[in-house]
This record gives sequence, structure tokens and C-alpha cells, in this order.
Amino acid sequence: MGNCCSDEIGTGRHSVGPASSSADAASAAADRFLRSRGAGASTQIESNPIVVVYSSNDGALEEIGRTEVIVNSSSPSWNAKIILQYQFEVLQPLVFHIYDIDPQFHDVSEKMLKLEEQQFLGEAICNLSDVVTKQNRLFTIKLGVSEQNLPNPSKFGELTVQAEESAGSKALMEMVFHCSDLEIKDLLSKSDPFLLISRMSENGTPVPICKTEVRKNDLNPKWKPVILNLQQVGSKESPLMIECFNFSSNGKHDLVGKIVKSVADLENLYHSGNGENFFVPASNAHDCHSMEVLKSQVYVEKYLENSRHTFIDYISAGCQLNLMVAIDYTASNGNPRLPDSLHYIDPSGRPNAYQRVILEIGDILQYYDPAKRIPSWGYGARPIDGPVSHCFNLNGSTYQPEVEGIQGIMSAYISALRNVSLAGPTLFGPLISTATAIASQSLTSNQQKYFILLIVTDGVVTDFQETIDAIIKASDFPMSIVVVGVGGADFKEMEFLDPNKGGRLESSTGRVASRDVIQFAPMKDVHGSRISIVQSLLAEIPGQFMTYMRTREIQAIS
Repeated sequence: MGNCCSDEIGTGRHSVGPASSSADAASAAADRFLRSRGAGASTQIESNPIVVVYSSNDGALEEIGRTEVIVNSSSPSWNAKIILQYQFEVLQPLVFHIYDIDPQFHDVSEKMLKLEEQQFLGEAICNLSDVVTKQNRLFTIKLGVSEQNLPNPSKFGELTVQAEESAGSKALMEMVFHCSDLEIKDLLSKSDPFLLISRMSENGTPVPICKTEVRKNDLNPKWKPVILNLQQVGSKESPLMIECFNFSSNGKHDLVGKIVKSVADLENLYHSGNGENFFVPASNAHDCHSMEVLKSQVYVEKYLENSRHTFIDYISAGCQLNLMVAIDYTASNGNPRLPDSLHYIDPSGRPNAYQRVILEIGDILQYYDPAKRIPSWGYGARPIDGPVSHCFNLNGSTYQPEVEGIQGIMSAYISALRNVSLAGPTLFGPLISTATAIASQSLTSNQQKYFILLIVTDGVVTDFQETIDAIIKASDFPMSIVVVGVGGADFKEMEFLDPNKGGRLESSTGRVASRDVIQFAPMKDVHGSRISIVQSLLAEIPGQFMTYMRTREIQAIS
């Protein structure tokens, strides 16, 4: 993340407690829930209820935990906590099933109970983001049934769920890394190394969470402090991949070496004063698991721990994330009436590239914006009877760019295709400046808002310096910029936008960005990866958000 390697990312472990109550006793159940710091529930008859919690992936349920059984209660309050990892960048659907446990099984442990032998009392469904965005992280859902045939469906009651961050989620680890005897990778100069730190996802795919700055011509580099938290890594024992790369301006950075260590391992390295040798995959193609150990070493020169507010603290205290969208209407997209156009609206309903990006990002961010009033613009087109515009309101309004929700964006996007002529060139400066003005106005009026500008493009910008100037100005305001490239264009020149891939941005007056606010990736990079490009881009937002809050010394106060 460029020079802002102290960013936090809002992914961490949280306990979720489920509960249910009848509509008439909802407040009392919530009080009981809060007193117990677990969950409260009621059904219409005395029962022996248990809650089973599942994660849902494309409709397939995977059990992640069970509460204890409460005996003879119509208003149960569970104390068990279900531990799961919150990830801002993905939807996390949760399904809660409530069962009445037959008394003959009361001596059987909860984990060993066969659910098919118990009476199903109802289910509730929500996303984890539904819970963490509510005040006190307390969310109530009506119980119902899906495929179950149960009498009196109106009497299922409600389920109340609360998310509670573990104490470890607030722990921050500040580390300073340095290396010795790095391999020379450049023919005419020394290496330009940087470190990329990734956590390992459940399927084994590394997910980047932090990056140091690039050190020019340095074989024994020392980088600025890196700040991680347990929200990012899961636990101090979770493995991290730390890779050292030699920077290349074309984005194809050479791997110098890597290590796999947990935070606890890195803390031990600091206390011991020892270095850890880098390794690289062996050149023997017949053994993909063998490694070649290098003489190059990495050291942890500094290790400190402290505690601060987390991303979730701010969100549950009422801070909103507001999406802004800008869509490319330049002629290089092709005639929208033809199937080979990136703007082609398929009669079958299959979304085009622009619609896919908006839907994927909108599905994640909509939960963090209660009003769902989304400023939406087009650029690079000629409206009817007018000159080419590089920032026009998609809804056709002269003054107000907001539309209602994700479907409002979709409707305005299609309507604009019918009312403008595709033109060019591709300019980002006016868009970013317009979005920054909205963020600036929000800051002036002391609103608890943070803005995310999504720019979808099919080509390379031509106003490089104006775009850089606008990005650097935006870094002073509560906003982030996500740029996604669609189509088959060569986007290498666009990597200057993203400090993860390029060098330091400098304005025409010599200013540099006060923090990392922008990242870029082409959608075609998603092929062969289990982590989508959109997810990898959104994963950086909480860190950028937290950097802004820290530099402004803004506290999370409900």
C-alpha cells in the first residue's frame, strides 16, 4: 500500500451470539441478551432450544458452531459465542437454525446431537455486515421457515444477534523490517526492494494486506514501520507470507525471496536479534515442494504492541461508507447496440463488464450506507446538443447526481447509453475533483461519512498530471478511489495510479499524497485466482479508512 504501510484492514475475529423473542417481548429479550452478553430467545411454547449457526456459500451450508441447550425455556438466553472472522471485502451470509432438543438427548453433548432427530423451530438469515453496522452491533431478524412444514408460521418469534469483537482484534503490532545481502536483480544497478505481506486465506490463497515502500538501489534496505493488527491476520499464530520483490516499472516484479512466519514468530525474531533466511522455490520442476535457502536474511528491528479503535468501532458507532460511481462512455467501448461492445445490454439479462463490477462492489458496500443515495457520473461522452463532458450526471439531472441504490445506478447507466454519443478522450481529473468536493463538503459539515469512488474504465487516461494532482488533493479528505479496468486493453500505463504497483505520486507543485487512497487493477487479472480482483481492491479500504481517522485524530464515538 505504498508508503502507507501502517494501514489497518477490517478483517478479524468476532463472536456472534444468536437469540430470539416474540414480538411482544422483543425489548425484554434484548435486555436479557445484553445482560448475558450472549443471546436471548423465545418461542411460543416451553422448549429446550439450541441454535446452530451456518455460513452460506452459494446456498451450500457449512456449520460453524452451536450454542448450548437451554432447558424448559420460552425465552432462552444463550451464553455460547460463535467465533468467525469478519472480512469487509466479501459478503458473509449467515444462517441460524433453531431446534427443540428432545429430553432423551439431554445427556448428549451439543456437538454430537443429530439434528434430524430434533424438532425444527425456525430459521433466520442475515449477512455479518448487517450485524456489525448496527448500533451496539445488535440485529433482530424475524424467524421463519424455508422448506419445513410447520404449523402456526406466524408464531416463530424473532432472533436477535450481536457481534462482539474479541479483545485481540484491537491489538496493533508495529514492526520495522530490514534485510541483508539481497541478491542483485538489475543488470545496471542494485535492486529496488519492497516487502509484500499477505495473510493466507482458508483455501491457501495469499491475500495481500500490507506493502512497504520501495527502497531504491539498496541491497541492505530498512523500511518504514509496518503496523498490522489481529483483524488483518486472524491470530498471532496464523501464518503470514512475507515476500521481498525487486520493483519493476512494468509491474512484473522479480521475487527476491520469501519467508512464512506468524506474528508470534516475528516477535521471537525481534527478541532473539536473529535473522531469517529467505527462500525461493527450487528450480527442479519435478519437485514443486522443495525450496532453495538463500543467504539473504530478513530481520525484525522493532516490535511494539498497543491497542486502538478498530474499523468496526467506527462503523458500529455510526460512520457510513458512501459509494460514488463513474462509468466510461468513451468510443473505444464499441457501439452499445452490438454484442461485441463492452456496453452491450444483453436481452437475456446477463450483465456486461461494467454491470458486473458495479454489482460486485455494490453488493458489499450497500450495507454500510443506510440512505443508499449514490452519486453516479459518466465521462468521455457527448450529451445531446452539448460538447464532450468528462463528468456528467448519469440520471440526466443538471444539479443532483444521486440515484437510489444499486438498481438506480443500473437504470441510470442504461438510460445514459441511449442519450449520449460515445466520444473521448479518457480523463479522470474532473471526476476525482468532483468527488473530492463532495467529500470536502461532508467534512466541513462534520458528517460521519467516508466516500469510496469507483471508476470503471476500458482504457488509459490521457490527463496523467491532472489525475495525479487530483489524487494527491483527495488524500487529504475522507475518501478512497478504486479503479477497475474492463476489456482487453493494455493497462500497464495505468499502474502509475496504484502505489502497490508503481512509484511515488508527485503533484505538479511537488506535493506527495498524505496517504494511500487509490488502487487499480484490470478485471482480466481475476483469471486463475480464487480471490476476485474486486475483493482484493476492497480489502484495502478499511486500512485507508483507519489511516485517515488516525491522521485526523478522529475518535469512534457513538
